[in-house]
Amino acid sequence: LLEKMADVSLKEAALIVGVVAACYWNSLFCGFVFDDVSAILDNKDLHPSTPLKNLFQNDFWGTPMSEERSHKSYRPLTVLTFRLNYLFSELNAVSYHFLNLVFHVVVCIVFLKVCKLFLDNRSSVVASLLFAVHPIHTEAVTGVVGRAELLSSIFFLAAFLSYTKSKGPDNTIVWTPIAVTVFLVAVATLCKEQGITVVGICCVYEVFIAQGYTLPALLDTAVQILRGKGSIPFSMLQTLLKLIVLMLSTLLLVVVRVQVIQSQLPVFTRFDNPAAVSPSPARQLTFNYLLPVNAWLLLNPSELCCDWTMGTIPLVESLLDVRNVATLTFFCFLGSLMVFSLRYPGDSSKTVLMALCLIVLPFIPASNLFFPVGFVVAERVLYVPSMGFCILVAHGWKKLSNKSVLRKISWVCLAAVLFTHALKTLHRNWDWESEYTLFMSALKVNKNNAKLWNNVGHALENEKKFERALQFFIQATQVQPDDIGAHMNVGRTYKNLNKTKEAEESYMIAKSLMPQIIPGKKYAARVAPNHLNVYINLANLIRANESRLEEADQLYRQAISMRPDFKQAYISRGELLLKMNKPLKAKEAYLRALELDRTNADLWYNLAIVYIELKDPTEALKNFNRALELNPMHKLALFNSALLMQESGDARLRPEAKQRLLHYVKEEPQDSNGYFNLGMLAMDDKKDMEAEAWMKKAIRLQPNFRSALFNLALLYSQTGKELMALPVLEDLLRYYPDHTKGLILKGDILMNQKKDIVGAKMCFEKILELDPNNVQGKHNLCVVYFEEKDLIKAEKCLVETLALAPHEEYIQRHLNIVRSKIASLGAMEQSSLPSDGTAATEAKKNSFQNLKEAKSEKTTTQSTVDNKEHSKNKKPTEKSSVDKETPKKSTKEIKDIEKKRVAALKRLEEIERILNGE
Repeated sequence: LLEKMADVSLKEAALIVGVVAACYWNSLFCGFVFDDVSAILDNKDLHPSTPLKNLFQNDFWGTPMSEERSHKSYRPLTVLTFRLNYLFSELNAVSYHFLNLVFHVVVCIVFLKVCKLFLDNRSSVVASLLFAVHPIHTEAVTGVVGRAELLSSIFFLAAFLSYTKSKGPDNTIVWTPIAVTVFLVAVATLCKEQGITVVGICCVYEVFIAQGYTLPALLDTAVQILRGKGSIPFSMLQTLLKLIVLMLSTLLLVVVRVQVIQSQLPVFTRFDNPAAVSPSPARQLTFNYLLPVNAWLLLNPSELCCDWTMGTIPLVESLLDVRNVATLTFFCFLGSLMVFSLRYPGDSSKTVLMALCLIVLPFIPASNLFFPVGFVVAERVLYVPSMGFCILVAHGWKKLSNKSVLRKISWVCLAAVLFTHALKTLHRNWDWESEYTLFMSALKVNKNNAKLWNNVGHALENEKKFERALQFFIQATQVQPDDIGAHMNVGRTYKNLNKTKEAEESYMIAKSLMPQIIPGKKYAARVAPNHLNVYINLANLIRANESRLEEADQLYRQAISMRPDFKQAYISRGELLLKMNKPLKAKEAYLRALELDRTNADLWYNLAIVYIELKDPTEALKNFNRALELNPMHKLALFNSALLMQESGDARLRPEAKQRLLHYVKEEPQDSNGYFNLGMLAMDDKKDMEAEAWMKKAIRLQPNFRSALFNLALLYSQTGKELMALPVLEDLLRYYPDHTKGLILKGDILMNQKKDIVGAKMCFEKILELDPNNVQGKHNLCVVYFEEKDLIKAEKCLVETLALAPHEEYIQRHLNIVRSKIASLGAMEQSSLPSDGTAATEAKKNSFQNLKEAKSEKTTTQSTVDNKEHSKNKKPTEKSSVDKETPKKSTKEIKDIEKKRVAALKRLEEIERILNGE
């Protein structure tokens, strides 16, 4: 009969789908807000490159369970569904919201099936419709992280439905449904922790519904057995056996769960849950008062708020507090319902009992009564308890509608409740459209929560509206003067507004609120890890002043002394030590950080940068490779390891260097540095057309790219396309008029290809204006004087050049040639230094092989700066690029240079023979 009653017709399912769609269609237009940022946007566990095993090692937010800062919320199956969303649509919020909506529909249909076990068809549909439209569910359905509630509820209800089939004919035990129940309980618990509470509901169902006991009957049987007047009935033994199996399975799940969190509860601050750190009786009075608060939200969901922490609900500190009346009333009402349901037989009492079980048992983990949680009130945790509430309402409505006098009014009231709840839900969904709309809607309900003021500030800050954000952050400090995070937010915003002095003052206030440091003492239970970022942020601020680097280092060491496992302090200190030119100490800092987290690709990358500073490219490359093993798309590691391979001179590494640069430009298609270095690789491989294409692409993205412009011009000059090089050099010199090598190259092309002696002369004179001691420029100017047949001036010029470079043999030889010419003016009247020979030869001999400009380098260490309170947004790592004029040469490049030098010397000897012969 139960199975027949529990069937859901197609019409009923269609009705529920239509109602849910009508209430939640606008949720598809909402983005990622509040906790979604940490669980979705910042969670690397969603990325296909992250190993699947990480989902079972990390918490809901992607933090390793072993870390103290972990929230210990272990929900790998929920994260797996986020990962599937990411696989199909990456970070398109629509798909995430749509899947939540589908899961809510499934929950409503399965809930209808459960309702039919205890209510008639009509009342079951009423209960399911009430559940479908209840506004309290917007946080669970429209907030993407609420999926944990939805998935857990599906398996929670499925486990219960499976257990209802464990009673066979003649009260026999059917073990298959019990085994399925245990499995589904485990799955529900892996979606969210409260899934395990369905075991309690199954136990109550078995004793009071399946076996039909009442509390008086149980007590009477127990008394008879204790007096020795009777034995335990066989049916009761079977019941005990089933309950023992259930309880042992539950105990096993609890033990596994405790092992997963490594027997550590998460560390919450007094701002998250003020009552949890309050003395007695305030703690007990407040936690008990929160029960009628939650009940009122179910009864009257008119004022909903996404965050009930901090000062939202003032502590109940005295027995004389009037709010204790609400607590007393709630317990009286709950107690009377429990007495009715446990004492009296009948379908009505059974319905009430199961409704109470659904309200009470799933709520226990979030009630603060047995262990503290990180919130005061959370609307999403009422998702399952609201099922019991809806069953109670539907059951009461059934009683009223059965009375002819109240039938019409009961239908009118039901229609009004469904309609108003649906409208409220539809309207509430728009609050979740963006972080700004969500937190502003919360402030309308509650202005005493500093976290809300902070989060509105964060929303404005993300939109670069720093002035407005500052107003909200300052208001947060006024609402909660001892909120360290609020003062940190004020400091960070002042920094963004370039008000360094005010920023430092705010950070100092936040620092003064921290516990005083006692040498050798750890503060794991007293200091939230994110509050320690005040030392990091203050140090990052003052280290911009070169004279205060030691002071910044002291702050990093303070943070480490308060928490030796504070990884970020080691990372930031390592970066500072590199800046202070202390690479060995920086290496120690990064190695210490790696002891704490060997799976952090950024740390291996930073260590590679240290080895570059220590002139150990082999170790640097090994560490870059470790970073890429952990994160194959680590952009900076791809880029810098490719440069290291390129500069090693090992031709065998060039294909891999090219592949890494190609991956880099795929990830960063707008970064001209990637294309430029691909061009440099092609030049090394003598692939001139490919090099030209890459250089042009780099210049298109960055028209004033100094190195790309010069090397493209050099490429043209080396491949016999000197006239194509001229417009490129014109662009280069328009952006950088003092580019010496560009002026030399332009002068050489003008003199040897265009025969423009005047233009060439202007180039060389410009070089000497910038650098009077430039040997190359001065020698080439001497050649110009010779071309102008001003031998006296050429002689004087060469004498001055020789004084600048007395060891350069070619200058002495040219001086001898000129003096020989002067001595035999008549015979040598018509001779000249061939313009296509000397200038080009000497330039190439002494510099053209050295003219290739360096690859752009990116050697910025990775670190997180200015961590925010109340939101988990991670700041992007900055990049820097430096153009070096005189890079280190590889072995192959040196050999090429020597070949060019030998060829140039041969050409020079030919020129000198011609001159002497004339």
